Amino acid sequence: MAALTIKNIPDDLYEKLKLCASAHHRSINSELIHCLEAVLAPRRLTAAERVNRARALRPDLTPEIVSTIEIMDAIEGGRP
Repeated sequence: MAALTIKNIPDDLYEKLKLCASAHHRSINSELIHCLEAVLAPRRLTAAERVNRARALRPDLTPEIVSTIEIMDAIEGGRP
């Protein structure tokens, strides 16, 4: 496995990395590898995983914010 040395990391970025590592119970090195993997090699979600994520979000939505009439008016009005 390759080794990598990172120099001149801004202090505020290092502190954020350190906080994230602590929150996820990882070493700073492991957290950095996790961040790099998330950005450089993201895992594609299956359709079922996407549906499950959407369903998990649904209870937090407040449908009363926008009425059906407002939605229809927006659709019929088109974009400005």
